[in-house]
Amino acid sequence: MSTIKILKGRWVLTMAPGAPVLERHAVVLEGERIAAVLPWDEAEARYPAAERVELGQHVLIPGLINGHTHSAMSLLRGVADDLALMDWLNNHIWPLEKKWVSEDWTYQGSLLSAAEALRGGVTYLNDMYFFPTAMARAALDSGIRAGVSINVIDFPTGYASGPDDYIAKGLAAYEQFKGEALLDWTSAPHAPYTVSDETFVKLRQLAEQHELQMHCHIHETQFEVDESVKQFGMRPLERLNKLGLLNERMMAVHMVHLTEAEIEMLAAQKVHLVHNPNSNLKLASGVQPLKALEAAGVNTILGTDGAASNNRQDMFGEIRAAALLAKGVTGDPLTVSARTALEMATIRAAKAMGREADLGSLEPGKLADVVAVSLDALECRPVYHADAQLVYVAGREHVSDVWVGGRQLLKQRELTSIDVSALLERSEAIVERMKTER
Repeated sequence: MSTIKILKGRWVLTMAPGAPVLERHAVVLEGERIAAVLPWDEAEARYPAAERVELGQHVLIPGLINGHTHSAMSLLRGVADDLALMDWLNNHIWPLEKKWVSEDWTYQGSLLSAAEALRGGVTYLNDMYFFPTAMARAALDSGIRAGVSINVIDFPTGYASGPDDYIAKGLAAYEQFKGEALLDWTSAPHAPYTVSDETFVKLRQLAEQHELQMHCHIHETQFEVDESVKQFGMRPLERLNKLGLLNERMMAVHMVHLTEAEIEMLAAQKVHLVHNPNSNLKLASGVQPLKALEAAGVNTILGTDGAASNNRQDMFGEIRAAALLAKGVTGDPLTVSARTALEMATIRAAKAMGREADLGSLEPGKLADVVAVSLDALECRPVYHADAQLVYVAGREHVSDVWVGGRQLLKQRELTSIDVSALLERSEAIVERMKTER
């Protein structure tokens, strides 16, 4: 069988800067990379022996990048709802994690999230959790890309006894899986309210030494900001800036409560922000000031957060929420266009991960992470503007096919790399035990 595939879509949205929606175009895959994006007839003429994939009324887009999640927490989906963040963490999530989280638990939850992600058009999960070897194995077994974290928190858990133990175990996992093409790694302090200055500096040095991005919850709630002022005499961002953490390596997650001066600083220091609109709404944490961030030129991307707080790991839902929320809270319908919202889940996200040379757009030479979204259903018709249709009409249920590095992982809504029945059986067994022994 030919290693060259011609994916023929009714529309192609390459997400290359300034590129229009292309009609009756094909994305040509050769091995793990994109060889060309051409009109149908030109693709047929140039690659006569290629395998053809006819996709009818589909839009072809780059694989979506989930900029922040806790994959294993799919096993905690719905365990504690309608609570404020600190109540949710202290009285529900952390006690459950202390009792149950293990290598196998984390692997099963991570594999469940990978399956959910692929069925929703997500080809990259930027994860933050304990037992990074489990996330790494789940990514490799499913075929999805992952940013795996060297995750650190200052108090003991079932995973590690303290910050030095977290770092040692994270580095051992990094060394074990270093060089795997599907995996990136991040230096991931949990948050300013759970990590000391000394630990932050160690993780900054680790990121610099190994050329890793950093991944941290920051300014998620007003309570966090106020407590930092009481404890340190300064807001969290000022503290992290003094420690040398605010630069182009940092992916700052949530960033809901920001001053004008902080936004200017973030732009000047090229910090990447990860907007989690649905999780922040559900936990009543607030709404990120996206209009002001856009005006300042801050690179802002999208994430779902974990399934315990969202509860959907649905990037189409985040894209739509980001566009609509920004309009609603500012009274400006021009704030965050459909195209901008899509950029936040593709090309901008690739930049934040340090992967813009390989990912985030459908361009020759880039890795063949491609998603086909069907607009054939009556709920998706008529189609005037395919890009806006993806944001305001289509959902993850309209994703039909997914390729990662040229390998098809979703075919007509069926996963090809994961035994779904076995996965659900194992996951339900874990959850039933948790329910019985709570």
